[in-house]
Amino acid sequence: MASSDILTRDLGTDGILRLTLNDVKRRNALSEAMLSALGNAFKRAGDDPAVRVIILAANGPAFCAGHDLKEMTAGRTGADGGKAYFAKVMSMCSGVMQAIVLCPKPVIAEVTGVATAAGCQLVASCDLAIAAETAQFSTPGVHIGLFCSTPMVALSRNVSNKHAMEMLLTGDMTSAARAAEIGLVNRVVSEDRLQDATTEMARKIAAKSSMTLATGKRAFYEQRDMPLAEAYDYASQVMVDNMLAYDAQEGIGAFIEKRAPKWQDA
Repeated sequence: MASSDILTRDLGTDGILRLTLNDVKRRNALSEAMLSALGNAFKRAGDDPAVRVIILAANGPAFCAGHDLKEMTAGRTGADGGKAYFAKVMSMCSGVMQAIVLCPKPVIAEVTGVATAAGCQLVASCDLAIAAETAQFSTPGVHIGLFCSTPMVALSRNVSNKHAMEMLLTGDMTSAARAAEIGLVNRVVSEDRLQDATTEMARKIAAKSSMTLATGKRAFYEQRDMPLAEAYDYASQVMVDNMLAYDAQEGIGAFIEKRAPKWQDA
């Protein structure tokens, strides 16, 4: 199956790009082909001024089943028992997760079905997530003797330590409602409302200055792990630079004059 088939791309006139995982037979597993397609798609979207917000969705009963274990098992045939191959795949996967965070466009996960292991990592890596009531999440590696170490990175940056450890140590399925309680997803809606709810949020964000959104997203992730004083120093400089931008001047002027702003995304 070609990469254009396993990951579809639909850019609307409103600047909302829908990337849809479409390898249904493999439960949208993060195969090498899927990882490559995702990495290229986020790079392309980040560079495209027509894209303002990205929705990451999926076809089929699974949002994403994580790594393709059959493909991983086949990788053991190398003389080194698969060490080099596993390192390559983990590097590709980590690169995709970081590409989501580094992408200047906000990324919203639209989750139906199950998101397990690296699939759960994929959801956690997105800036926002909306899930159907029937969606479920897990990091089940412990069931097969493989701790979900890389999913742990994204998971532990979205939920508290104890909630993350509960998911990682038990491997149990987490309901959409519980995922919302612990902060893994923003909200839960009925399955028939999911696409409308995600699109509504995307349109609300897309109406903002893309310069402002990119500035804020980058600053959010940069300051998160800094010591308090360093974070304030950094954020203060970001705010100063932001104040000097055209769109900040335009937005403040529009607010004072009680009119709609006209963004130049600069």
